[in-house]
Amino acid sequence: MLQNNARLKALIMSLWNTLYGGGISNPITAIEQITYLLFIKKLDELENTREIEATSKGKKYISKFDGNYIPWIDETVYRPKPSMTEEEKDELNKRRDEALRSRRKSELKWSYFKDMLPASEMLLHVKNNVFTFIKELNGELSPFTHYMTDASFIIQKPSLLVEVVKKVDEIFIEIEKDAEEGKQSFQDIQGDVYEMLLKEISTSGKNGQFRTPRHLIKLLAELTEPKLGDKIADPACGTGGFLLGAYQYILTDIIRKKEPNLLQIDEDGFERAKVSSFLDEETKHKLNESFYGFDIDITMVRLGLMNLMMHGIDNPHINYKDTLSKNYNEEAKYDIVLANPPFTGKLDRGDVNPSLGLDTGSTELLFLSRISKMLRIGGKAAVIIPEGVLFGVSKAQKATREILLRDNQLEAVVSLPAGAFKPYTGVKTAILVFTKVDENKKKWNTEKVWFYSLDNDGYTLDDSRRKLTENPLPIVKQEYSKRNRTIISDRKKHFYVHLTEIQENDLDLSYNTYKEHEYYEKKYEAPKKILDSLIQLENQILRELDELQELI
Repeated sequence: MLQNNARLKALIMSLWNTLYGGGISNPITAIEQITYLLFIKKLDELENTREIEATSKGKKYISKFDGNYIPWIDETVYRPKPSMTEEEKDELNKRRDEALRSRRKSELKWSYFKDMLPASEMLLHVKNNVFTFIKELNGELSPFTHYMTDASFIIQKPSLLVEVVKKVDEIFIEIEKDAEEGKQSFQDIQGDVYEMLLKEISTSGKNGQFRTPRHLIKLLAELTEPKLGDKIADPACGTGGFLLGAYQYILTDIIRKKEPNLLQIDEDGFERAKVSSFLDEETKHKLNESFYGFDIDITMVRLGLMNLMMHGIDNPHINYKDTLSKNYNEEAKYDIVLANPPFTGKLDRGDVNPSLGLDTGSTELLFLSRISKMLRIGGKAAVIIPEGVLFGVSKAQKATREILLRDNQLEAVVSLPAGAFKPYTGVKTAILVFTKVDENKKKWNTEKVWFYSLDNDGYTLDDSRRKLTENPLPIVKQEYSKRNRTIISDRKKHFYVHLTEIQENDLDLSYNTYKEHEYYEKKYEAPKKILDSLIQLENQILRELDELQELI
């Protein structure tokens, strides 16, 4: 995690302070501007890598930086003055035509403009040429172009841009270094960069919205095992972390089958692949059609789109849409749903889609119903929810649990430690894993539920969230995978509970309800011995008080 790299942490804080000192004091705005620059730099490297890969295979790669562009000009410079002669006006027009002459798109690369002088020229070039190019990158019909239409590059001071570009360069170098030495992927560390900046927001976590720790994202992907060709969704996707987690899992699986020697164990104990050069055009096309995200924050939509594109998904499907509203009715469409919906959010019941079948405004309940409906028959979901959902006694909470148990095969409840979402919240959470079986039928499709409890997630449970030496998350995957082949004789760590017992407990799905509690007899010394010890201690205190009195 970012906390383990002091230099990267210091660089990010320095960048934040630079932007703050330059007048960009809103952290979300700062994140957006930083992401634009990260995206521009990453695009340069990504296109270079693709060109090298194509050349090595004897193919020609058409880069996004091939061709020409028409540069921006300041029209006021070429506006004729009343006092000008016709010859002077003609000369001015010639200079304007020359300024508008098409130029090579390679000038829009990070490597071209990062050292541009003077600084005022760099600012004009980045703001009016590079940023315009980025906004229109995928063509006018793409979601990316649509949601970037109103995006603004708000750095106004040339000196500020120079300083920010320098620091982004340094951060990028450190990210790549950490990715090589720390066995993390670029996306992992970039997620930490976002998290570090989000900590500056005094209202972070408002309405229960928190960035999901990347090691938990990995675990959810491991539990659902997405495959190439699956349609994968997140109904509240934020910056796209779960979609990237699924992408990384699929990429690892592809390379495991083709070049297993390229895999390595990451810091959380999972196998990971870092290269994508083995992806042929058909595979890339399937991946481009695999990932779908939705969010009600336009800034998050932009960040999510750029985040996926920075990792090789050229045309991601992330849309500005409220998946709980009456305007969203996608059903039985997705093979995999991964999500960490907002905790404790409240909606006006009049805005809620009635097809969700719940008389509530609680988002954590409504999202579970929505996810169940999004899944095709046989599709699987892994969702993080606050544990109160598992044992709450309200009518809506019970109805939600009935959806999980009746319309789905609820496969697992994994209880997470209370500090898993610190420093934002200490709310205890759980992971639900379920497979869609049917819709609105009388039959209960869950026969038994597997329960598992995590004492820690591989990190300290305080605000610092430092990495521990053990890696407990791969053990969860191992135990989950072999659960049907394991004879469990007790309920001390992980166990099955049959539906009839769950029904007898009012559909309570909390781990502690069914756990076998162990009681130990505690032995105390005899009362006389305790009293003798107290008397000896009292006498010792009196002697020391007498010595102190004599000194006074």
